[in-house]
Formats: sequence, C-alpha cells, structure tokens
Amino acid sequence: MRYYSTNKQAPDATLEEAVVKGLASDKGLFMPYEIKTLPLSFYEEIDRMSFQEMAYRVADAFFGEDVPAGVLKQIVYDTLSFDVPAVQVKDNIYSLELFHGPTLAFKDVGARFMARLLGYFIRKEGKKQVNVLVATSGDTGSAVANGFLGVEGIHVYVLYPKGKVSEIQEKQFTTLGQNITALEVDGTFDDCQALVKNAFMDKGLNGHMLLTSANSINVARFLPQAFYYFYAYAQLKRQGKSENLVVCVPSGNFGNITAGLFGKRMGLPVKRFIAANNRNDIFYQYLKTGEYNPRPSVATIANAMDVGDPSNFARIIDLYKGSHEAICADISGAAYTDEQIRETVKRAYEETGYLLDPHGACGYRALEEGLKPGETGIFLETAHPAKFLQTVESIIGREVAIPEKLQAFMRGTKQSMLMSRDFASFKDYLMNE
Repeated sequence: MRYYSTNKQAPDATLEEAVVKGLASDKGLFMPYEIKTLPLSFYEEIDRMSFQEMAYRVADAFFGEDVPAGVLKQIVYDTLSFDVPAVQVKDNIYSLELFHGPTLAFKDVGARFMARLLGYFIRKEGKKQVNVLVATSGDTGSAVANGFLGVEGIHVYVLYPKGKVSEIQEKQFTTLGQNITALEVDGTFDDCQALVKNAFMDKGLNGHMLLTSANSINVARFLPQAFYYFYAYAQLKRQGKSENLVVCVPSGNFGNITAGLFGKRMGLPVKRFIAANNRNDIFYQYLKTGEYNPRPSVATIANAMDVGDPSNFARIIDLYKGSHEAICADISGAAYTDEQIRETVKRAYEETGYLLDPHGACGYRALEEGLKPGETGIFLETAHPAKFLQTVESIIGREVAIPEKLQAFMRGTKQSMLMSRDFASFKDYLMNE
C-alpha cells in the first residue's frame, strides 16, 4: 500500500516509511491511497468473532500487503490482550470502556500496536536506534511510554505541559526510566506539539538522529483505533441494538474519530458520528460556519481534549475532499464548559450509578441531547475516572477506588527534565543526547 501526504507536496511512501517518518516532508499527514471495503460476509459474521479475530481482519485490510500474515496476527493479538466492553448506561446509551489496558486509557490500543509494528520494521532493516518524539496532553504519553517500554532499538521522548496533566497521568510516564525520557515543557500542549513538528522539519537534527512520532499523526497509531469501533458494533449486534447506531467520540486531536470514519468507509454500519468537544471547540465552530480557525488551547477539566489546532483535521478534510457539506452529513458536534461537564458527571452518577470521566461525560451528554427516536448511541469512555481522581471525587462527593494498575504507578518516583518551549533549546538538547 502506498501513502500520500495530505499536503500533496511530498513523495509517496511505503507503510514502513510512513511509520518510521511519522510526518511527511511537506509537513502533511500520511494517508493510504486505498481504504478497502470489507465484504458483507464479514459484517454478517462479526458478532460471532473474538475481538482479536475481528481486529486481525480489519488490520489485514490496512496492513496486509506490507506485513507478513503471521507477524501481523501476532502484533494484533499481543496488542489486544484486554477487553473493550460495551456497557449499558441507559436504555439507548452505551459506554464503550476503553480503559481496561495497561495505562487505563484508549490510547493503549494504538500505542501498543505501533510499538510492535515499529519494532518489527527495526528488526527487519537492522536499524540502530529510532527516537520517538511524542507530545501529550495527558493519556498519550503514558500509553506510548508503556507501549514502547523496553522495546529494543527505540528511545521515547515524552513532551508534556508543566502543571497541565493530572498527577496520576504524569506518574505513568515519568516513573519508568529505561528507554523513556520525560521532558516537562514550560508551556501548553500546543507548544509541545510545535516542538515535535519543528524537530521533524529540522534537517540538522534529522541528519543527527532517526526521528519518528507516536502521536496520532502516525498512521500506525491512529489506524488501529478503528478496531474498537468494529467491536462496539459487534457487541451491540449481539444484543439486537446495532440498527441506527450513533457513535459519539470525545475529541481533542481528532485521531480517534478519524479512525472511526475510516471504519465507516470500510462498510461499518454507523449511521453518524458526533464529535464532542470541551471549550476547545474549533471543530464544532467549523461544522457551524465552514471555516477552520485554530486558536491557542484553553485548560479544562477534560484536559486530553485541550487542543487548539487538531492535527487530524487535515485527514478529515482530505477524506471528504474538502466538502463541508459531506463532513456535516456524517458528523455533528457538541461542546461543553467545565460547569456542564461537572453537572453531567454528577447527574449520570446519581441517576444510573455509572461513573464517567470528564471526557466520557462530554460524549454521554452529547448523546443524551442529540439522539433521535429509534437510534442507539454509544460513546467512548476514553479513560478510567480514577485518572482524574481529585476532579471526579470533588464532583460526586465521595472517594473513588483506585485500580491496582494506577496505584503501582503512583508508588514510583518522578524523573523528568525541565524544558523551555524554545525550539533552539530543544534541538540543542537532542543534538547532545
């Protein structure tokens, strides 16, 4: 499979080149030339398949031309060593719980898959060392760091905004050591993302070391996230609830919903998507006006969605050939303030006993407000509520049980290095590594 850049000014790439480079030379994002439709028989049988079996069929459509079947199967089965259950919250609203992986966040799927695929390419080519740069507003850093921990030939640099991620999130990537380095940037997530993008564009730096990204700009990170949309459909089909399915995705950098849109192009019977934003509502405003106006992000209690210039917007525009009308036909939007998010967490807990995290709360509320008669909604519960412990406990007025996986991280010792948001300082640091 060949991959092109969304900016159309860079040479085509193989899967291996797209994964190792991360970003195209013209600063565009890689897109596959073809999105294969899966046969009708696949959807007829999907409710009788295991998560791994079904995901392998999807992965084969994406990556089968470039990765031997046995290797790809091993990567998929190793990646999906945990369940992603669809849990009923209300009559017609389900939660797809994506927090049962090692770091209790949805990014475990993409990060684990990418680590294994990149590891395969490094071994195949005998490369010396690949350096992974990843900017995080919360969960990406922990998922990538833990997904790549101890993988031979790979060193990971996690850039995160000082004071703007929760303590538990921070502990998940600053306590690991080994091949993981945490860089605490004096700035916002957008500053971290800018440092990563500028690093890829710097010839001197790229001549000195082999760089790639594990943000959702990397095709090996965002495409595997399509797996759980198919699994959500399969679980609801088993219950006879898959007709008129509406999927609501709490959205920050828009890699997650883009993977869902790819699934729809492959024939997945999703009626429509809802992109749920917090106060960083750039995409919501685009849907309303047809104009995309990025702006500096603002801090909210749903911090993983604090993105002012979503990278994957370029992929959505490319997928729909720039048609605002076509995008609006498949995707609607919603946006909520911190006050509305708090109110939703509290009300849902009191009414149903189900505890939402701040991101999932945006998805749940958008379904409550946006579902039409005869539709079934499923929202992505992207992280365990305990990852936002103080916020959630202050909302519901009681203690939240902390899973042992998180407790183990909390016992670790933080190791990070302070970094300014100035690119020259960042480059100098990497050049001397």
